[in-house]
Amino acid sequence: MPRSALLSVSDKHGIEDFARGLIELGFEIISTGGTQKALEKANIKVTPVEKATGFPECFGGRLKTLHPLIFGGILFKRGDATHMAEAKKLKIEPIDLVCVNLYPFEETAAKPGVTREEMIEQIDIGGPSLLRAAAKNAESVTVLCDPQDYTSVLAELKAAKDTKPETRTRLAEKVFLHTAAYDCAITRTLSGGTHTGVLLTNKMILRYGENPHQWGAFYELKGNPPDWIVLQQEEKPFDGTQGKQMSYLNILDADGAWNLVCEFEEPTAACIKHANPCGVASHRNIAEAFQRAYDADRLSAFGVIIALNRPCPKEVVEKILDQKIFVEIIIAPGYEPAALELLKKKPKIRVIENHCMKPDAEITSLRTALGGMLVQNLDTRVVTEKDLKCVTEAKPTKDQIRDLLFAWKVVKHAKSNAIVFVKDACTVGIGAGQTSRVDSTIIAARRAGEKAKGAVMASDAFFPFHDSVEEAAKYGIAAIIQPGGSMRDEEVIAKANALKMPMVVTGVRGFRH
Repeated sequence: MPRSALLSVSDKHGIEDFARGLIELGFEIISTGGTQKALEKANIKVTPVEKATGFPECFGGRLKTLHPLIFGGILFKRGDATHMAEAKKLKIEPIDLVCVNLYPFEETAAKPGVTREEMIEQIDIGGPSLLRAAAKNAESVTVLCDPQDYTSVLAELKAAKDTKPETRTRLAEKVFLHTAAYDCAITRTLSGGTHTGVLLTNKMILRYGENPHQWGAFYELKGNPPDWIVLQQEEKPFDGTQGKQMSYLNILDADGAWNLVCEFEEPTAACIKHANPCGVASHRNIAEAFQRAYDADRLSAFGVIIALNRPCPKEVVEKILDQKIFVEIIIAPGYEPAALELLKKKPKIRVIENHCMKPDAEITSLRTALGGMLVQNLDTRVVTEKDLKCVTEAKPTKDQIRDLLFAWKVVKHAKSNAIVFVKDACTVGIGAGQTSRVDSTIIAARRAGEKAKGAVMASDAFFPFHDSVEEAAKYGIAAIIQPGGSMRDEEVIAKANALKMPMVVTGVRGFRH
């Protein structure tokens, strides 16, 4: 008896070649609607679903495949005598392969001016039902929802006349994730965001969690897979890791470092420790930018994460080796071959390749809290010189404005309360994560020492009192950038005027918790 395959796809990429391959292997093709027409146009023999069921498509195409002869053919257990007898009695023929992908709901919903009625018509009913039925009976039925699986499935069928049990299981798991994501998208869209769903996939076991006694894992967010990879360096089979296994904090720190350097258009390097920057610098030469960032706070840069927004040259690795810097991770958009060759001398360093992209306000960040989930869009607000309002009698110079804007980009990525000192496009002192803003100022000043003279200062939120301004002046800070908006703004501005210190406000807060 010939085997049968049901093909019904919205995305018709590769479906003709797949159908021809199935026919060559002795399959009969059952199909519906647009898929049927596309295959017939390509001179591929197809049995219309109406002929297989004896029941016409109706209600403008809303009802096509929902029929006992279709679902019975997919669902009955092949090795169960009772099921087999019942199928024979009801004249239900087995369907051995189901290839379905779903109506393009998300693509339709994204179109400008689309109506709710238009979106509702793109809610697939038969498709998810067919996929779930086939996935439920994966012991006997091969199910595909992704055109990328066509080639490998055909290869298995040619080699062994059937797919492997583990292949059918994997494809079934993929189906349930696919239909769950589809329903999440519908729920999120039709509810206007009141309801949503988060789907996590591709679990990566981590070295440990936040502490060694905790386990940790990294999952991809369905629909927004990460594009970073850990590069292979050692002469061994690639297993997804370089050097030591990635840990929970490694990924958190790498994320913080990467987001920071991607704020900058010019070549920029950052050294990150415990998700806080300890040194950031820009320079036309990325190797020099790295050296300046490292020199900003060598004491803190131990077990450091290094981020570069330009490909990593050999010179950066030479500086790491020559200065015996203890580095946990380097993350950059690429690596010179000579740099990778040198890094073989430090096989424990994780080497990550990623690509800077402009932050997208539509992308959400997620964080669990109090048994629920906090969701917000990314902070993509860019402050430019045009946004600055000088509130003091003294005005900042052009060079000071450049450094003020540099400091603002950095302070956004330090934990609140955050204070950043900058001079000549390089941080000289950073105070972060303190319960009072003046304490952060004191820490930044202690880190900076003599380098604070002539530097500028950024505060991620307004000054509740003028004490931070007064403290900064003791160390020679020459200008300040802050959001403004405190009930004591007049006192703060008056203190800056008394100190003849230029102060600009952004009108934007840069908290990071």
